[in-house]
Amino acid sequence: MSEELVLSLRHVDSGYHDGVGPFGRRERQEVLHDVTFDVRHGEILGLVGESGTGKSTLAKTILGMVKPDRGTVTHYTKRPQMIFQDPYSSLNPFYSVEWTLEEPLRVYGKYEKAERKRRVREMLERVELPGECLGAKPSELSGGQRQRVSIAAALIRRPKFLIADEPVSALDVTIQAQILDLLRSLRRELDLSYLFISHDLNVVYQLCDRVLVMKRGRIVEQGTVEEIFNHPKEAYTKQLLAAAE
Repeated sequence: MSEELVLSLRHVDSGYHDGVGPFGRRERQEVLHDVTFDVRHGEILGLVGESGTGKSTLAKTILGMVKPDRGTVTHYTKRPQMIFQDPYSSLNPFYSVEWTLEEPLRVYGKYEKAERKRRVREMLERVELPGECLGAKPSELSGGQRQRVSIAAALIRRPKFLIADEPVSALDVTIQAQILDLLRSLRRELDLSYLFISHDLNVVYQLCDRVLVMKRGRIVEQGTVEEIFNHPKEAYTKQLLAAAE
């Protein structure tokens, strides 16, 4: 892991419009408060915190889906791609795996058909799925296979930075371990960096290099896995760790 950055956030406040207030004006719900951190080249940075604390809003702000009210979000690679918690809802149920993986390349417009097909098959091999899956629709795949397709779809345009939002929480423990191994091997093979969002501290301990702890939209503590898990400073971090034991 180098000191080179793939992402930098500085003093970011962000939120969303929630309902209509007096005189018909839409009210702004602030979620993130003064968020500052970096993601370094080659690292897996974990983001932990209770449900509703702002983790998904942070991901949307990084992706540009939510505009920050204050502060800066600086990308040092092209915009990251997303691996979602529930691949069944993120994959189009009416289209085959091959269509799902080829469509971003078709929209990109840079590659001829033969090259698109080659890249799709190569990516399928990278996520350790057999060629027979190309013709399958999401409903014909297992949960683990669907998540592998979701990872392949995120990688097909060759990004260097991925945001993984609870990518193994819907899987059983055995399949979780396989997907975590896949994410590790892809990091090595493709020189990737991740922001890995999870409520499962055991998974974060297994996978991540550093950890951000978020409480009510603020980063209350950050450090290496060793520092956060073995020498936590904040009472909230200690509570999360105690609850995970």
